Order: sequence, then structure tokens, then C-alpha cells
Amino acid sequence: MTNTPHTTDVAVIGAGPVGLFAVFECGMLNLKCHVIDALEMIGGQCSALYPEKPIYDIPGYPEIMAGDLVERLEAQAAPFDPVYHLNQQVTALEPADGGRWRLTTGAGTVIDAGAVFVAAGVGAFGPNRPPLDGIEAYEGRSVHYLVRRREDFRNKKVVIAGGGDSAVDWALSLAEVAERVAVVHRRPKFRAAPGSAEKLNELAAAGAIDLVIPFQLAGLEGDGGVLSTVVVRDLDGGERRLDADVLLPFFGLAQNLGPIARWGLNLDRNHIVVDPATCATNQTGIFAIGDIATYPGKLKLILSGFSEAAMAAHAAYGVLHPGEALHFEYSTTKGVPGKAG
Repeated sequence: MTNTPHTTDVAVIGAGPVGLFAVFECGMLNLKCHVIDALEMIGGQCSALYPEKPIYDIPGYPEIMAGDLVERLEAQAAPFDPVYHLNQQVTALEPADGGRWRLTTGAGTVIDAGAVFVAAGVGAFGPNRPPLDGIEAYEGRSVHYLVRRREDFRNKKVVIAGGGDSAVDWALSLAEVAERVAVVHRRPKFRAAPGSAEKLNELAAAGAIDLVIPFQLAGLEGDGGVLSTVVVRDLDGGERRLDADVLLPFFGLAQNLGPIARWGLNLDRNHIVVDPATCATNQTGIFAIGDIATYPGKLKLILSGFSEAAMAAHAAYGVLHPGEALHFEYSTTKGVPGKAG
């Protein structure tokens, strides 16, 4: 049995940075929000995968930790009293009376909303696990798919596998605290930002990082979930044994839209197609913002998601208040509730 429905102007599916900023933008238009997220905390990937990873492309912040960005976005949204429904997934989204929408979560929460923002990032996600025999015995103790606290790896021998941004960025960061960092990649060229890859090669040339190239993971050795050796193999079958306390395999995330795929939205390769001017989907009153939204020229950047949140909020106002003129005002003119003008 479900609970008594909550009623709100906007239901935001996803409590990542873009979803949180959508609360602020809606609040500035006097639209109340309920926010639903499958994770037990707000912040999306920024909180779950890399809270201590620096982000460099947030306007006004030359560098900000992902966790700190989430804290600031939460504080920015706070004056508008959003209601958070965490650790529960939206399992059903159905039309309701008056052109509204009815959302139901796996926990039995029911929300009646005039508009819906899908800000679910990559949808439900989990790590792509390397196909190594017995890896499950080491997971959570010696094998980790994310870094929450850099200090957890101080004075340890760390093996990082992968060639993307996560692998390179954490190699650069952990080199400052770990006893030793080895990076295993199957080819000399990395898929990371050019500046980061260049710095990685500079540290390797200086002997501060070991580049194990071209090799792939082949096996793990240890006892009782405590890792001692990572076995790697080159393309000719030659093997090397790397002393290791920790293995960090960074092979990306497995994306799964989950129930979103059943909501009648236009999809393009696991992304929701939207109007770039409003972020509206093919369903009236449903908008998609952030990484899950796609349109020609889309850039998967947090700052792009922030812009999409603002556009969707203004478009949603028109859905909720048809025929009512919205007089645009800058925040410097109208201020924010609870703050001095």
C-alpha cells in the first residue's frame, strides 16, 4: 500500500549537482520541489564516486572539490525548503488529472507533480568490473572502484588500471600520498585530458609513477581479501607481477536507465531527446536536464546542466501557470529568500 501522495510543483528525479541547482532555479520562480534519488545521499556521482576529486570548470572556482560543490549547491537550494526522498528509486511515472504527473517510488512514496525534471545523470550506474577470477573476495577491502578519501591510500602500494580521466587524475593525486603508484594500461596513449596525460608522463619520467604499458590485468594474489600482488600480461603473453596493497580498476560505469526506459520518452542511445531551447521532452510537463539529456551540440559538462536547469525551470513555469506572463528578474534585483538584498 502506498502512502498519502505528496503534492508539489516540480518533482526532480536525481539529486546530483544539476538536480540541486534546478531546485534553486525553480525556487526563484516560486516553484516548490520534491527531489528523489536512488542513492542514500545527495550529490550523485560527485558524492558517491569522487567527493575528494577536484573540479576545474565550475565558473568562479578555479578549483573545487566535488564534495564541496555539492555542499554549496545544497546551501543554495536550502532557502526554498526542498523535500528530499533519498535511497528510493522512481519506479513509475504516470499521467494524473489536470495534466499533472504521478510518481511512485520503490519505497511506496507517491508524489503528485505539475512538472517533472529528469536529472538522473547516467541513470542507475555501477562500475565495469574487470573479468578476474576471485575478484569478489577482494572488493571493498583491497579492490575499490572509487576513491572517497585520499588519505585511505596513504603509504600504500597502489595499482591503478585504466586509461581515462579517472585513472589519470587519481594517479596524479594519489602519487602525493601513496608509497608507490603503478598505472596499468593496454596502450601508450591515454584518453584523459591532454594536460593531465602530459603531467602523468612527466611524473613517470621522473620516476614518481610507474607506467606499466602495454599490459592488461591478468590475476590477483593475496589471502583473506588482502591483496599482495597484481598480475599483468602484455599482448604477447608475457607476465609481470606488481606488488600491491590496493587495486583501483577504472573502466568506466555501466549505464542502465532502469524504469526511465518505460516512461514513453524519446530515447537516443540511453539518453532522453529534448528541445534545446526548453529541455522539454516529447511528454508535456516532463523535462530532462544534465547528462541524461541530449540534443545537437550537447556538451556533457556540469555548467551545461546548470544552464539547462534554468531553461527548464522557466519553461515549467509556463506549464504550471498557462497564460500567465513571467516577468524575468535577475537575482541581483529580486534577491533570494532569507538573504539581505
